[in-house]
Amino acid sequence: MGLELKGVSKVVDGKTHIYPTDLTLEPGTMNVLLGPTLSGKTSLMRLMAGLDVPASGQVIWNGADVTGQRVQDRGVAMVYQQFINYPSMSVYENIASPLRLLRKSKAEIDAAVHKTAEMMKLTPMLQRKPLELSGGQQQRCALARALVKEAGLVLLDEPLANLDYKLREELRVEIPRIFAESGAIFVYATTEPEEALLLGGNTATLWEGRVTQFGPTPEVYRRPSDATTAKVFSDPPMNFLQIRKRSGYLEFGDGQRAEVSGQLGALADGDYIAGFRPNHLEAEKHTEDAMAFHCKVAVTEITGSETFIHLDHHGDRWVGLVHGVRELEIGSDITVYLDPSHIYTFTEDGSLAAAASYAEAA
Repeated sequence: MGLELKGVSKVVDGKTHIYPTDLTLEPGTMNVLLGPTLSGKTSLMRLMAGLDVPASGQVIWNGADVTGQRVQDRGVAMVYQQFINYPSMSVYENIASPLRLLRKSKAEIDAAVHKTAEMMKLTPMLQRKPLELSGGQQQRCALARALVKEAGLVLLDEPLANLDYKLREELRVEIPRIFAESGAIFVYATTEPEEALLLGGNTATLWEGRVTQFGPTPEVYRRPSDATTAKVFSDPPMNFLQIRKRSGYLEFGDGQRAEVSGQLGALADGDYIAGFRPNHLEAEKHTEDAMAFHCKVAVTEITGSETFIHLDHHGDRWVGLVHGVRELEIGSDITVYLDPSHIYTFTEDGSLAAAASYAEAA
């Protein structure tokens, strides 16, 4: 039961937006669609909802083929990043509006509205108009209107993107609680890996219309199946470097080499791609076996307690995320350090050859 996509694709004017996709979402799960803008997140959600008809494949809902069924005939609710409320109606009437369309009785509507408003912490605001609410409260109202229908599938398309940082953080914490109380299948689209990790559940990574990996969120983060997934599930994207394994060592640029251990020891000799996340590059050497890489500073971005350092390593562009405020001159030389335990190894075609040893231990 639940939602199943079988070979579903989307083609618009001869251009493929979603390549044939198989995906199964179980009842009572939180599922994150993670990918950059134009990776296919909204297109995939529209296929799930029935707003678009797939070019191929089937959409199965609770065991029934609903591929050609109208969206209004499915148990689906959708919330967009542009939160939509009826400005002339009270919060109560906004939440009640889907139930009136379903011709529910007055008593049923009142009970459902108050139950949902309590869940969304909107009870004191039920008689206000949406424009009298804060941005976060308006988005809660839009979410309440989606949840009140008790839809089996709730689709959230970057619902927090237009809120300020404080409101985003507040609702990010609340959404898993709301999800747990509703029991529906939630599908949440985001461009932010941090948001996916916070929401938990399962994550599907998307790149150019393809689902590259799907599974429990921590597992996808720690063991990306390929370099594309690793790039998607890292912000800034994962850094890469050509390496070679030879006679028990990994050889890097700058004449660096590291003795292999753990799963790396099983790799055949040959050329590979090393991947490592920005937060694993350090401005100081903290471990005895950390490797040093000599780079030039391209740009620095100070975020407050941390600094993003954009680096040029012999033509490879890297980003390091280091603690503290670092005011570095553009074009200046800098040495950064990397613990070998944080290195992912990919084959030249991008497939994962060995996960970082720290991920294996997690």
